Amino acid sequence: MRIFTAAAGLALALSAGAAQAGEAGDQLAQSLYDGTISDLAARSTAACDAGEGDACFALGLDGFITAYETFAQGLYRHGAVTPNSPAMAMLLGMGLDTPAAPANPNPEPLTYEQFRDLLDTFSKTLDTAAGHMKQAGEGTPFVIHIDPLQVRIDLDGNGEAGVGETLGALLGEAGEFVDIPAPDAPPPGKTKSKGTEPTENTIIGFDNADAIWFAGYASISATPVEIILAHDFSDFFNAYFHRIFPKAGLPMQEFSRGEGTLMMDADSDAFIADIVAAIHTADFPVIDQPRLAAVLGRLSAITALSRQNWEMILAETDDDRELLPSPTQTSLVPDQTITEDVVKAWLATLDQLDLIINGELLLPHWRFSKGFNLKTYFETATETDLVMLFTGHDALPYLSDGPVADAAAFAELNRVMGDEWPMFALWFN
Repeated sequence: MRIFTAAAGLALALSAGAAQAGEAGDQLAQSLYDGTISDLAARSTAACDAGEGDACFALGLDGFITAYETFAQGLYRHGAVTPNSPAMAMLLGMGLDTPAAPANPNPEPLTYEQFRDLLDTFSKTLDTAAGHMKQAGEGTPFVIHIDPLQVRIDLDGNGEAGVGETLGALLGEAGEFVDIPAPDAPPPGKTKSKGTEPTENTIIGFDNADAIWFAGYASISATPVEIILAHDFSDFFNAYFHRIFPKAGLPMQEFSRGEGTLMMDADSDAFIADIVAAIHTADFPVIDQPRLAAVLGRLSAITALSRQNWEMILAETDDDRELLPSPTQTSLVPDQTITEDVVKAWLATLDQLDLIINGELLLPHWRFSKGFNLKTYFETATETDLVMLFTGHDALPYLSDGPVADAAAFAELNRVMGDEWPMFALWFN
């Protein structure tokens, strides 16, 4: 579930050295491997305030990891599982044909308010991390090397990040991690902090540009949570969340297996009934309109950070295990070279996204010739009924005259990236 998403995001995004070596730059990698990043971050506040990029990067990474770690601990505490049934196994063609059991043998009860608090803490912590990453991007130059697979995270909240709680272990469970070539020579123009030259082939060199990448990734992660928190989803929670938290004392907990059958078997019929209930309750009143409207600013910040990221990447003169390389740098992703055409296509796509965010380019709706104005929705919506939006009735207030996004609007993206555009979007954020 979300834990594996967090692991993939952290691994894609997470090195030991820094230009103008300070304590943070010298100790960051080992603190991540030891699971003591918060201790280092606490000692780095003054240095970050003084403009030291590596110190701000340490604070940003601490916030980023803490956000996912705290959320994962909350899921564990309340016994979260991936919803599972014979019906799902049949639909997905996977071996999910036995009821899921929580990893936590003694899950705590969960209320709607507690789950909202989990989401709110996640979003606020990511916002703080994004702020530190922006400071890191604008701070003194640094290059920091980390092997993401050695980073430890305390997922179960027992106060220890054990051997099995590394990103490598998590990704090993989720699927095979993509091999990254061996390190190249040290970069010109940037100083590395003290320590042995890393030899592991999963090491990535992070610099100021990558701090901006992290800021964008944090914003992307927090934005959907902000949309959720702007709504009341208590009916949906009560009707379906016993499938995610089967032992947390939710209203339908004792009825996950039906007493009778309708179409298939007791487990499958009850699961299908819960899916129907989830669809029926996917009608969410807006309870915090300013919070929903603020999503527009968040979306604009994401595209602005991506532009800033690329501006900094293109200005780099080194080639040191780059997370996101320029056309003149070496890609660590096998068979994926970043060309000038790819960069231009991405920047052109950001322009189109800004038009959509500003309401100047409308989203297509299958039922109407007019387009759906996303800006109007975020600024004025009082309710989000997913079924009624899709079928058309609730889309009526947001229809506008004007250009509607189509394949031509993203022609450069399609021409250059083709079917691989989702991979590039995940990589570039």
